[in-house]
Amino acid sequence: MNDLPEGFQPDDRPSPFLDLIGPVAWKRETNGDYVIGLRIETRHCNTRGTAHGGLLNTLADITLGRVAAMSQDPPLPLVTASLNMDFLGAARIGDWLEVHVEMQQVGRSLAFANAYLSVGERLVARASAVFHVPALK
Repeated sequence: MNDLPEGFQPDDRPSPFLDLIGPVAWKRETNGDYVIGLRIETRHCNTRGTAHGGLLNTLADITLGRVAAMSQDPPLPLVTASLNMDFLGAARIGDWLEVHVEMQQVGRSLAFANAYLSVGERLVARASAVFHVPALK
């Protein structure tokens, strides 16, 4: 992972599933926002050579969930209740894909957020999610 854009570092929250699609990287922007990034490889693509929609959904879900959870102190144990994705463009082999999140609201039982997946200034997809906030005992 030596070709990371400036400010990105290897993900420090590995999981068996992320190990399959990674290496994923992250950075904290100057305004405090948390961003996940991934270099698109052949194994991430469909037969047309563009990033598979399932990969884009996965990255959106992971980033949305992390940002929503970390928006509270202590972080919330969230469960994805709904994830909607609109595909607006394509990411190709070699592209650096970033996922940026905009929190909407965190309530007692639900959290709402939007994600924007882009390659540079080009928007590839947008997602919206609703998370269930389990009752803490």
